[in-house]
Amino acid sequence: MKKLTLVVAFTMLLQIVFAGGLLTNYNQSAQYIRMMSRNASLDIDAVFYNPAGLVKMEDGWHFAFYSQTIFQTRDIDTQFPTLNTSHYEGETTIPIFPDLYAAYKKDKWAFSLGIGPIGGGGTAEFPGGIPTLEIPFSMLPVALSDLALIDPALAVTSYDLEMALEASSTFWGIQLGASYALNDKFSVYGGMRLMPSVNTYDGAIRNIQINGTPAVAWLNGSAGQVSGIADMATAGASQYAAAAATASGLSSQISAAINAGMVNGTDPLQDPQLIGALQQFGIDPTGFTYEIAAGAFSQTSSALNQEAETLTATAQTLNGTVQTLTGTAGQVNDKEVKTKQKGMGYTPIIGVNFSPNDDWNFALKYEFKTKLVLENETEVDDMGLFPDGAESSNDVPAIFTAGVGYRGLDWLEAQLSYNMYFDKDVDYGYNIRYSTMGEQVHRDIDGNYWELGLGLQFNVSDNFAFSVGGLRSKNGVTPQYQSDFSFSNSSYTLAGGIMWKITDKLTFDAGISNTFYEDDTVTFNHASVGSYDETFGKTTLSIAAGISYSIF
Repeated sequence: MKKLTLVVAFTMLLQIVFAGGLLTNYNQSAQYIRMMSRNASLDIDAVFYNPAGLVKMEDGWHFAFYSQTIFQTRDIDTQFPTLNTSHYEGETTIPIFPDLYAAYKKDKWAFSLGIGPIGGGGTAEFPGGIPTLEIPFSMLPVALSDLALIDPALAVTSYDLEMALEASSTFWGIQLGASYALNDKFSVYGGMRLMPSVNTYDGAIRNIQINGTPAVAWLNGSAGQVSGIADMATAGASQYAAAAATASGLSSQISAAINAGMVNGTDPLQDPQLIGALQQFGIDPTGFTYEIAAGAFSQTSSALNQEAETLTATAQTLNGTVQTLTGTAGQVNDKEVKTKQKGMGYTPIIGVNFSPNDDWNFALKYEFKTKLVLENETEVDDMGLFPDGAESSNDVPAIFTAGVGYRGLDWLEAQLSYNMYFDKDVDYGYNIRYSTMGEQVHRDIDGNYWELGLGLQFNVSDNFAFSVGGLRSKNGVTPQYQSDFSFSNSSYTLAGGIMWKITDKLTFDAGISNTFYEDDTVTFNHASVGSYDETFGKTTLSIAAGISYSIF
């Protein structure tokens, strides 16, 4: 039996992105959650969405703190025939997803600081595991089906196990930059985001069972039974070989006597010892001559040697089965992994803002690709996944954003936003599902991930407004990218919320958004079961609130 494939990369479990591309969180303010479009913002959250526009704020200090509570589920429905269940679910609950912004505006300059989880931000839990890790164990009944031919009592009818995976990730973004107004209409921005990143993994596969018995004990016990049968086959082969040698010797003895003229080959067989030997071999000697007796002993020797060879081959096969059983027993003991990965990335950011008049605003921003290398700090690694001190690449793609804002009506503000994530420029490695089946299939990207958002704010009064928004997100992944470890779904998001200007300096924002993901069904192939489908789905609900405060 092939070695059970436990050595798989958990890294992709950490792609718990909520609004943004394959790796980036774009949900960085309560205003965004209530509108889904902030790329032309001229408020304090412009520190993230439109930093070049900060020069449009009033001179003075501006601060904001926002937090979100996020609920996400990941559903995996598989048609793999040997699994005990067809449905797997991962859950992520983030009680606090914080963003902190500060800006100081003076004349043509604005200096800003932003802190928030630019990637990850929570813990993904898979209490029942995922198909990729369970499939090798589900194949035990198939892989060991020949045991029933050896002894029906050894038939493998079921398997079971306990599996739990937990992965957390936080890629903090600490953004510093400066904005400068070239004139009344144009302003520019230059900044840098530091990205201290931490991943943690805690996983275990325990209590693996075969036929309701601990797998190690069952396999070792079965190995003992098969070994006993193999010993019997070896002993039987020895007995057959010895009998074959005896029959061959008697045949040679008779032939030698005929050749020496001691007996006539055509004479009836009269030697009582030879007659008794034939009878012991189950041969009726009636009517036998010496020549016939010699031939009978020779044929009997040949048949016995063939039986001995058959039993010897059977014993070898059984001993191979014993090795398989004991080897498998060494692979199905409890496994645990506990490790942490740390690294630091740097993202240069540039932006430009154009305000032709008080009604319209246009903004562009480009975030360069982030080179990020993570180093393992490993406590336990029974699965051989995370050698202590080893490094792995986790680059974050570049992002281009554009926004248009309109404030021409007292009662209405509108924003249209577009984001492009340059995923094709990042190597996402190999698909883990195929790797577990002995194939190397690259996780290809057909096109870059993009988003288009529209947000409307209705100003009910000078100090109160409500807003609605929508976002369309479209990925560019191929089926070769998708697996239960990491999958991306195109989606639609609807949002709504309120803005309450408590005083001229203090503002409260709150919003809620729900993302509707499109299920994606992918066909896989397995050498033992053929093709089968898996369907990947997600749900995400975000609730946000926060305050901003200005010191003029």
